[in-house]
Amino acid sequence: MTGGFPDRLARALDAGPVAAFQMRIKDVDQHVAAKLAEPLQRLCADREVAFIVNDSIALAKRLGADGVHLGQGDGDPREARDALGPTAQIGVTCHDSRHLAMEAGEGSADYVAFGAFYPTTTKTVEHQPDPSILSWWATMFEIPSVAIGGITPANAPPLVAAGADFLAVSGAVWGGGEAAAIQAFTEVLKR
Repeated sequence: MTGGFPDRLARALDAGPVAAFQMRIKDVDQHVAAKLAEPLQRLCADREVAFIVNDSIALAKRLGADGVHLGQGDGDPREARDALGPTAQIGVTCHDSRHLAMEAGEGSADYVAFGAFYPTTTKTVEHQPDPSILSWWATMFEIPSVAIGGITPANAPPLVAAGADFLAVSGAVWGGGEAAAIQAFTEVLKR
């Protein structure tokens, strides 16, 4: 691998269909985060990939991001909608809870995220839903679902089969060989 993270992101985005990129930076001043976001946001815009900010409604607004992804302690989706406007993409982590997912949907979320389905090094796993929650959601609601947590091309098929509309992948892509990982996920989705 050569180049910094913007180069790596460009390789990943050019390797196959990517719906969105979520900027997840923890414990960084908002000014620093905005500076880091600038080239990444431009890469996404040039490729018509949604640029989503993790956890911060204020940073998403500051950047004019395409949306925000909220954890359970990061604010209400209605608050995000008021701050970011009607076209923003607002997602909410719902762990393994049908109740939280229904609340998110009623609160104007554009998608709900369930997981972590598998062990992950990205964060501590406190909730591990069964893939059947994806089937239940797909049967009951039109709002898309995202499967998160430790997803690789090898373990993704059951989540896709269960009804996940999107896969949130991090370690499998950024752990090395981002273009190859995106291509492998593309093959999984073709099945």
